[in-house]
Amino acid sequence: MTEILVNVGPRETRAALTEAGIVQEIFIERGSRRRRVSSLYKGRVTRVLPGMQAAFVDIGAERTAFLHVADIVRPALEEAELPAVIPEEPDVRSLVSPGDELLVQVIKDPIGSKGARLTTFITLPARFLVYMPRGDSIGVSVKIEDEAERARLKALVTTLREAGSAHAQRPGGYILRTASQGVTAETLSQDMTYLDKLWQHVQRRAAEVPPGSLVHADLPLTLRLLRDELSRGVSRVLVDSAEELERMAAFAAEFIPEAAARIELYTGARPIFDLHGIEDEISRALERRVMLRSGGHLVIEQTEAMTTIDVNTGGYVGHRNLEETSYRTNLEAAEAIGRQLRLRNLGGIIIIDFIDMHTDSHRRQVLAELERSLAADRAQCRIVNLSPLGLVEMTRKRTRDSLAHLLCEPCPACEGRGFVKTAETVCNEIYREILRQERSPSRELLVLAHQSVVDRLLEAGSPTLTTLQGGIGRPIRLQVETLYGVDQFDVVVA
Repeated sequence: MTEILVNVGPRETRAALTEAGIVQEIFIERGSRRRRVSSLYKGRVTRVLPGMQAAFVDIGAERTAFLHVADIVRPALEEAELPAVIPEEPDVRSLVSPGDELLVQVIKDPIGSKGARLTTFITLPARFLVYMPRGDSIGVSVKIEDEAERARLKALVTTLREAGSAHAQRPGGYILRTASQGVTAETLSQDMTYLDKLWQHVQRRAAEVPPGSLVHADLPLTLRLLRDELSRGVSRVLVDSAEELERMAAFAAEFIPEAAARIELYTGARPIFDLHGIEDEISRALERRVMLRSGGHLVIEQTEAMTTIDVNTGGYVGHRNLEETSYRTNLEAAEAIGRQLRLRNLGGIIIIDFIDMHTDSHRRQVLAELERSLAADRAQCRIVNLSPLGLVEMTRKRTRDSLAHLLCEPCPACEGRGFVKTAETVCNEIYREILRQERSPSRELLVLAHQSVVDRLLEAGSPTLTTLQGGIGRPIRLQVETLYGVDQFDVVVA
């Protein structure tokens, strides 16, 4: 059974997608950091970079957004569905100039120090269709595998689009979403009418607002989940806010009437995320180590360039031989990795270091299990076969910050390095600093440090400290500073 659990706070809305009681995905939206993906802006080109074949566009955000030449509609080719079909890439200076005003859509939220990624190939989603005003062809979701159904849907949209032209409907391309499987012509016609009106509204507003303004915002998190997730077999949506329930119910009644009964209010005494163990899952998703049922574990390291996943047998010693132990651990790891990528929202380049296997059939089965675990992932994934070093290289489309980047910040003690100096290392640094103060005129030296460092300095009667005091001819006094980290200290001339 698949459920969506929604927790509404004063400044943050969180949602969890669970399958059979196991959390698969976490969604978080904060008032201070609203999602921009799919929203439309009227932007102004501030800078054109021919060396990068790109332009920077001001959309009213803190950082200028990035627009690559491949994402710019060519005036002579506005009927193309996707820029990828264009055989040659033109000079960006022939398409945009500083000061130009463009209607753009965000395809990637700002991540780290990078601004948002933009496109001028606008797409407007409804429940069953995605409208491409500057497209021409009709596509069907690859997750609809029945060829007869694919042909039926494509024929319906083709007929409706041709019939609509007599009513002054605008031309454009369409993509039939997974949710459209089995729907009637009347339902698709309603979606097409809605999308046509929405596009006309977008054009009117784009002509009215100044550059740097929002033209059309995508739905908030709760309504977006109803639009995108209910078609994926969700049996119940549980929300802990009566006000939010009312808004979700009104949206469902207008656009998804058959699903309105599935939206329920949670009235329990315990917080909804506590009751279903989601708070614990979020905490575990911020840790490096992921334990496997067999006793093995994964170590997940996220860096700016890529994410690495190391598979280890840990406490699992197997029963037959090393090859079988490695194979069983890798199979379990492949299943867990698919869930962890979704749960942590990891994207970009991902390198997986499975335990070495010598049997080709075992390697193929582990790759097949990894592909199966990624099948339910809405983000686009691409797996490369095992490299000669035994590594699996893959990519996962990244459109927003990972869970760790959203909820955490670099450690102030280690400045994001992920480690701190040992007490012994800091003691040696203190000794060197004391020697630097040898010639300063003072009666004594005061050393301020963390408790563990002071304990180390006093260890075994502190012969080193006694020798230093004799060498500089002054007493050395130690003082614990509870607010200092292990690698922080001061040597003060008293």
